[in-house]
Amino acid sequence: MADGATWRPPRACDDYRSEWKHCRSIRNLFHHYYTYGEAPSCAQWKRDYENCREWEKTKSSAAKDSLCKSEKERILEKRKYDPVWTLRKSPPPDWQLPLDEGKPK
Repeated sequence: MADGATWRPPRACDDYRSEWKHCRSIRNLFHHYYTYGEAPSCAQWKRDYENCREWEKTKSSAAKDSLCKSEKERILEKRKYDPVWTLRKSPPPDWQLPLDEGKPK
């Protein structure tokens, strides 16, 4: 991917625009404020959209680098958290037994 003509943004520019619009939506603002106690920052989505559009128009290396860096940070942020459930290596020893649904407690 050393050649600038063959490189493509990780997402289509419309995807960045959609994410930016979703981030600013009333529903998302309410949900994010209710969950985290603050309004979401949508600036990165807007910057990514603008960089993508700039890349499409001028093939700017600064826009390309900014998009790559943003996507790498997004991926690292996803990987930062451990899964909620611990995965089993094998099924429980009594997996074939019927469930206790019909028995009184």
